[in-house]
Amino acid sequence: MPIGPHGLAAAGPTGTAAGGSLREQVYQQLRDEILNGRVSPRERLTEPKLSRAFDVSRTPVREALSRLLSDGLVERTDFGYAVVVPSLASLRDLYELRITLELRGVARAIENPQVQHDRALLGAELARWQELRDDVPEPDPSFVVLDEGFHRALSQASGNAQLTDALVAVNQKIRAVRMHDFVEDERITATIAEHIEILELVLAERLGEALTALHQHVGESLEVVMQRASHAMARMAVNG
Repeated sequence: MPIGPHGLAAAGPTGTAAGGSLREQVYQQLRDEILNGRVSPRERLTEPKLSRAFDVSRTPVREALSRLLSDGLVERTDFGYAVVVPSLASLRDLYELRITLELRGVARAIENPQVQHDRALLGAELARWQELRDDVPEPDPSFVVLDEGFHRALSQASGNAQLTDALVAVNQKIRAVRMHDFVEDERITATIAEHIEILELVLAERLGEALTALHQHVGESLEVVMQRASHAMARMAVNG
């Protein structure tokens, strides 16, 4: 885990640091490391090891691990804690939920003419992806963060904050697997092209076509989606 021996800001006399309490800093940084796939599922997470890595006492580490356990990001083991790797069964459930949430953002605008998409937000997102099309990034697992940003923006633009929060939560739970789906040039270029198409259709108020394009993008067939997830999990196991 790439956290140096002084990974956090130095604590003051009250046990706090710039940006919040030590317990909050440890939690946020460790959570970020896990969500971005920088902690191997095979890595042992123990209080002594993390205390040394963060250069803090065991108390904030213990509290951070407890919160991560409640978040469902780590699990107890014989030696301490380890990152949770979703089973294919749980992945299937999460992907099915993700597809439902993704489509609902556009579907609600079709069903209710009073729902208007935020054109400024979508326009900014379109410009971002057009720049990526003109200067395609190298395949890299971190591309998943850009991908999640697109889906978050598309959902936000439909105006239902609760829907967006639920989508963000689901995407975070499957990020550790999905990130290994973006390691091929073809996957990157296809994703960029599909994002641009969806945004252009929504901005043109061709919502029926946008819904179809979005459905194709996130996966019309759950079996195809799960096949992709299985391949990503295999890459994760190798890279882990």
